[in-house]
Amino acid sequence: SSRRRGRYLQNSAARRGLNRSPGIIRGAGSEMYRDKGCGEPRAEDTGHTVTVAGWVNRRRDHGSLIFVDLRDRTGLLQVVFNAKVSEEAHELASSLRSEWVVQVTGTISARLAGAENPELPTGDVELVATGLTVLNPARTPPFEVSDEPPADEYTRLQHRFIDLRRRPMQENLRLRHRVTKLIWDYLDDRDFTQVETPILLKSTPEGARDYIVPSRMHPGAFYALPQSPQQLKQMLMVSGVERYFQIAHCFRDEALRADRQPEHTQLDLEMSFVEADDVMSLVEGLFAHVAREATSGREVAEPFARLTYAEALDRFGTDKPDLRFGLELGTLTDAAAASGFGVFKSAADSGGVVRGFSAPGCGGYTRRQTDGLIDIARSSGAQGLVTIALAEGLSSLEGLRMEDVRSAIASHVSVDTVKEFARLTGAGPGDLILIVAGREKMVNTTLSILRNEMGSRLELPDPDVLHFAFVTEYPLFEWDEDLGKWEPTHHVFSSPRLEDVPLLDSDPGKVLGQLFDLVCNGWELGSGSIRIHRRDVQEKVFGVIGYTGDEVEQRFGHLLRAFEYGAPPHGGMGLGLDRFVAILAGAASIREVIAFPKTQSATDPLFDAPAAVSPEQLAELHIRVTEE
Repeated sequence: SSRRRGRYLQNSAARRGLNRSPGIIRGAGSEMYRDKGCGEPRAEDTGHTVTVAGWVNRRRDHGSLIFVDLRDRTGLLQVVFNAKVSEEAHELASSLRSEWVVQVTGTISARLAGAENPELPTGDVELVATGLTVLNPARTPPFEVSDEPPADEYTRLQHRFIDLRRRPMQENLRLRHRVTKLIWDYLDDRDFTQVETPILLKSTPEGARDYIVPSRMHPGAFYALPQSPQQLKQMLMVSGVERYFQIAHCFRDEALRADRQPEHTQLDLEMSFVEADDVMSLVEGLFAHVAREATSGREVAEPFARLTYAEALDRFGTDKPDLRFGLELGTLTDAAAASGFGVFKSAADSGGVVRGFSAPGCGGYTRRQTDGLIDIARSSGAQGLVTIALAEGLSSLEGLRMEDVRSAIASHVSVDTVKEFARLTGAGPGDLILIVAGREKMVNTTLSILRNEMGSRLELPDPDVLHFAFVTEYPLFEWDEDLGKWEPTHHVFSSPRLEDVPLLDSDPGKVLGQLFDLVCNGWELGSGSIRIHRRDVQEKVFGVIGYTGDEVEQRFGHLLRAFEYGAPPHGGMGLGLDRFVAILAGAASIREVIAFPKTQSATDPLFDAPAAVSPEQLAELHIRVTEE
């Protein structure tokens, strides 16, 4: 109707005070869209006249009564448009649709007995509208703004401005803000200085490909976006800052997955005159404090566990174990080689291993279920998976007979061998033993994936527990079979143990680094180390990984020269803020806690990036794009 359209167009008049009680606006002559958030009214506000504004979450038309759930960042409020209270507001409310932005004035009233909504903080009250202004209509969104996300993540990212309206996403953004503030306050109280470091820098190897930025003013020269502020924070230590931190943006052109993005945020910190225990103790106190303060009801296991790298691989097959449950691995190589089964003997004879673990109560798995586990093993790099199901109902395995065993290799092994496998994996009656044979790295990787899978199926991890651990004593180098050379396990600036420095010349593979990772619930949160602060030691490390003198000077000359001017011993960590917040939020992917993330193919559907640039821009940069 013309009256409805006229009312809709009179937004400016409404903001000047139409349909408002004169006592609502705070401050003489001020104009306000609202004086209360949608999630704020409570029973004690009954009888008060208020103005709220937000998005139409849902509309229910019951004829003379129209109910609208109005939403803003504070929550939901039920608004009632009653034709007997305001015919004009009721008529306009009949045109409202999902995600329209409106302003409503009315009186807070108690809901009728039995009509309360205990799921909402505002569930005991409703707003009886006396005035309504449409601030902005909206197109029908591609998906409902509800707690449950739509199935298609690409559509979510393409319309991220709508996806972020969902309550879980709003909560994740507020959680991230809270975590960041707690980190700032904790480190500020301990005399750390926040220092911003450059984004446009020189290309230096950090383990992944750099993102390169061409320089217009210096044709043919390029900046690189930092993979981390590693060299910069070491420069700050040489500069006497002593206790530095930064919430740093980092960029890595690498394959993506649930816990990786081309640009991510990390807590970067560095300290002078410290040993590894000093850094780990500080980080333990910080993360335990933030985890407790940022969330409610989450148990933090303290003190943080400490495992050597070798112990972590031996027990869990990975250096980022989920310690909320057992299912520890056992080594079966000797018993398997003696069993006579060809696959096991071949693996042992070729320098490989045979390892496994037991899944309690899974001895009754069907063929289809075990085939599913075999598929997981093969997708992880294994040639196959051996399963051995032990019959339940036995008081012990002493009287185990082969008819109590169900396995594809039952005809190739003896009952004594099965008993030994059970002993080494801790299996009992009714359990399922999972065994993988082959090269040690592949076996450990496969079994760690299967361990997590079985832990999830059996619902063993407690979602309310945060189980942190430091993994220590990493080898300083690892041999790259493809390149035929030593590569740094973490990065080239990590210090060897002092007693291992002589081995840099004679046996690099035996050198242990002063390295440590922080893990939590199966996620790697970050890596740290005591850094090299002497030029001679740093040059030895460069030599082990094959850098020539010219390469060292070109890439790292600035840092080596700085070491000659009184560099103190120092160490620190780079810790993934995205991953930490994802763990606290219970999210499966860090994309759930980043406002505008990229897809797994490193594209941004919202801004349609990356995108071509104009020929004029390319010409200014002296760049020609060619097609292969």
